[in-house]
Amino acid sequence: MLVVSNLAKSYATPRGPLSILENVNLTIADGGAVAVMGPSGSGKSTLLYILGALEPPTSGSVTIGGTNPHELREREQATFRGAQIGFVFQDHLLLPQLSALDNVLAPAVVAKDGRDYPDRARSLLERVGLGDRMNHRPAELSGGERQRVSIARALIREPSLVLCDEPTGNLDRAAADGVADLLGSLTADGRTTMIVVTHSPVLAARFEKRYEVVDRSLVAEP
Repeated sequence: MLVVSNLAKSYATPRGPLSILENVNLTIADGGAVAVMGPSGSGKSTLLYILGALEPPTSGSVTIGGTNPHELREREQATFRGAQIGFVFQDHLLLPQLSALDNVLAPAVVAKDGRDYPDRARSLLERVGLGDRMNHRPAELSGGERQRVSIARALIREPSLVLCDEPTGNLDRAAADGVADLLGSLTADGRTTMIVVTHSPVLAARFEKRYEVVDRSLVAEP
């Protein structure tokens, strides 16, 4: 379960603190999926980075499966993030010199749990419809295919939380629909919790629960 309590974020400026987020509260059960919308500069991505333990909050707390990653030491936090959180970015951030298979495997390089990650990577690429493209490099894939690789990469270590930042923002309508279908299927196992930040009302409509960042806080849509 993801629990966000009284979260706030501000930055110091020469004119005083600049408030980005205030009094953000959110609870998502295991297997839940929500979309977060809001205009550019509203704090959506900042919220995602805090939830992903990439940036600390100014105040408030985030717990993922009962653990607050912001209370961990730096190395412990990195270990927790690698094992429990998967990221999907607007720009897929694939390594151009690696094949699709090796890109999916990249987050597992530091894992020392004895699992057969190559087998899981191949299974994930099959699941996202790229079973015949495993050995292709990013330059040989379409935009939609590259994003599918990044989704498979986010799932390689079976994270409890997947965070998606504008996952269809750079895709044409057909590719965006395919990625949206895929994202919608990922929480069917009841274990993976997902938050998708998006400008797209079409993508947001795929989710039963939708929120909007309004006046620095998170408001549930009716």
